[in-house]
Amino acid sequence: MDDVMSVRILAAILALPLCAFAQSRAALTDPTRPPPEALQLRSPGVVPAAPSGPRKPVLQSVLVGKGHEGREVAVIDGEVVRKGQMFHGAVLEEVGANVAVLRRGNKTETLILFPLAAGGRKK
Repeated sequence: MDDVMSVRILAAILALPLCAFAQSRAALTDPTRPPPEALQLRSPGVVPAAPSGPRKPVLQSVLVGKGHEGREVAVIDGEVVRKGQMFHGAVLEEVGANVAVLRRGNKTETLILFPLAAGGRKK
């Protein structure tokens, strides 16, 4: 009986580190795993809501030549647009250091490169 009891005690002692290792592995999460909100959007049957109304164009980059002469280019929604060219029914009227102005008829729309950092319009 002592041999059986010794074997059981030895097995229990050897099993403890394995249980602790398994439990510690369960507590670790993948740091590259997307947040739960993103995973919910990909769930079958769940369709993200379509944006309401027309989407405002996004100014992504500007390229202005020395002295604002010659090269005035804006990248809007991934498209390279030169000053005077059309972009989705609007004309690129002005390109500055961090702005681009689109004119559609008699309405103008000012796109700011870094809208949160811009305190005002800078040319």
